[in-house]
Amino acid sequence: MNAFYSLAALRAIEARAEADGIDLMARAASATADWLVARRAGRILIAAGPGNNGGDALWAACLLQDARVDVTVWLPAPPTASAGQTALAALAERGVPVVHGATPPADQGWDWVVDGLFGIGLARPLATPWDAVVDALNALDAPILALDTPSGLDAMTGHAAGAVVRACATLTFLAAKPGLATGAGVDYAGDVELATLGVPADWWPAPLGQVCAPVSGLLARERDSHKGRFGTVCVIGGAPGMLGAVLLAGRAALAAGAGKVYVCPIDARLFIDPAAPELMIHELDDEAHLPDADVLALGPGLGQHGAARALVDMLIGVDKPLLLDADALNLIAAYASLGQRLAARQAPTLLTPHPREAARLLGCDTTTVQTDRIAAARDLAERFGATVVLKGAGSVIAHPGAPFLVNTTGGPALAVAGQGDVLTGAIAALIAQGLSARDAAALAVHAHGLAGDDYTREMGGPIGLAAGALLPRLSRMLNRYS
Repeated sequence: MNAFYSLAALRAIEARAEADGIDLMARAASATADWLVARRAGRILIAAGPGNNGGDALWAACLLQDARVDVTVWLPAPPTASAGQTALAALAERGVPVVHGATPPADQGWDWVVDGLFGIGLARPLATPWDAVVDALNALDAPILALDTPSGLDAMTGHAAGAVVRACATLTFLAAKPGLATGAGVDYAGDVELATLGVPADWWPAPLGQVCAPVSGLLARERDSHKGRFGTVCVIGGAPGMLGAVLLAGRAALAAGAGKVYVCPIDARLFIDPAAPELMIHELDDEAHLPDADVLALGPGLGQHGAARALVDMLIGVDKPLLLDADALNLIAAYASLGQRLAARQAPTLLTPHPREAARLLGCDTTTVQTDRIAAARDLAERFGATVVLKGAGSVIAHPGAPFLVNTTGGPALAVAGQGDVLTGAIAALIAQGLSARDAAALAVHAHGLAGDDYTREMGGPIGLAAGALLPRLSRMLNRYS
């Protein structure tokens, strides 16, 4: 299940399960024990907190002991939840070693350490002494499995306000948690697996969001095709010294399947791209001289000089799908009149900011954006009536009135100059081929991430991927949807 729900919705499911006599804690404990047994963990340390997350962990310890696994329990504080207290008594009956206090037991060569300190209800920094407990847990020389969410992490936003458990893996319960898939949460959660605990599917309300998972066949083509069927893209930007950006975006549009691509550089000294002669270089002076394109992409290498502002002002008024990136976004943020006109557009609009650009558009700082990336993307989408791609780890795609999407592909291989330009060209190409703005953004972001992952697997790491070198891999990933 790839849907995201609010904390209130999750609590409602828990309450309904309790009313129906379904013991979710027992099921979570069983899922935890099964996960560890499947990995043949021989010696396990379970750190249990005072609440229900700790109860899950303590009952898992009982099951592991029953499975003849060598398990030790660390209790920094006694359980306050009744289920945890009952589990503690059951552990005593089984003779499971229990270490009390803020100091973990001496290292015994643990195969796994289980973080069962705090769950998804925690949305504030850990107070003393729990911050020190988390630091001690992180210092243990063993991989950590977090239950539901790494302790200290806001599972709804991915915000890490203080000490947070850095897990190698997270076993999350009931439903996926957006904070494990975006921002800082990606690194703290590690590999995430979901245990739905057998809750009936018809219990769930409409989701707030979903994991980005484009459906197959979006780019299917008939054999009887011609270039006109696959649309025309026009990319505008490329001020002096920044021609590479607009060329990368144009080449990416070709790689993503556009039938024709125009590049309109502000630096008029460019007449041909020798590396991609398929690109048509077009001098841009006013709207009357715009190429006949299905979608306009403005921003790569644009700059923020007077001519750039005039271009943004002009193209906002063109009744065609318009994608704004990079300095086009900075100009929108700098001039309120441009933002007002942008919000009034009727044709589809797409914004693809990185966190700093998003902060400028929202009138806040980057920390505020990163504290709740999903809220920031949704705010931008509603404010400008646009499809928004908030780039970064776990890119967020927001569209007015639709569930948000969080992309889980990609990684540090894509953290190099020019990759944003590549993404701009890819999204524009998919719109030109007939996809909606939201579907085009989702597929382009997902395939772009897959291409980066493909490079990382082949090269054994993320280092060294130039933006232009990604294009053949991008084409390969998009062809999965043809």
